Amino acid sequence: MTTSPSWLQAARDHWHWRGQARPPFAQVPGPGQVSVWDFPRPPRVQADAREVVIRWGATEVARTRRAVLVRETAHPPSFYLPWADVNRHLLQAAGGGSFCEWKGPASYWDLVDADSQRSLPGVAWSYPQPLDGAQALADCVAFYPAHLHCTVDGHDVRPQPGGFYGGWITPELVGPFKGDAGSQGW
Repeated sequence: MTTSPSWLQAARDHWHWRGQARPPFAQVPGPGQVSVWDFPRPPRVQADAREVVIRWGATEVARTRRAVLVRETAHPPSFYLPWADVNRHLLQAAGGGSFCEWKGPASYWDLVDADSQRSLPGVAWSYPQPLDGAQALADCVAFYPAHLHCTVDGHDVRPQPGGFYGGWITPELVGPFKGDAGSQGW
């Protein structure tokens, strides 16, 4: 493993909450629940065999039991789906990008249905050249659930609040979640 450049290490070091202890304002999980405050930072990247389905109206965008789940302190998980399980013809490069201090440079995607002349800009992102520790994301794409119907094992997903982050809130999660009012310093 290589040493991180100082600018990258500085971005990583500014995080106070890293999953070692829940802050006093965190909800206590009940039976069968999981606190996002128990998730680590750097994020944990792991396989998830639950069935994930993404629909855009009547159009199935993706279906998989091979998702890669990213769990990061204070965030509902993001589900990354293998490109092989996505109807890729519906996605077009959106241009632009961003950088995550844990995952690397991101590319963005639009959903486009030429037959019905509809589009949904910037609805997905990917990390084609992820940083060390996030290599499992290289051949995957993740979707913002706000304008899609996303399910995990048949349970409806709620989008992470705030519009910037792409976490999926499933029934077993408790927060509060990054993106809620007052969460800028988390």
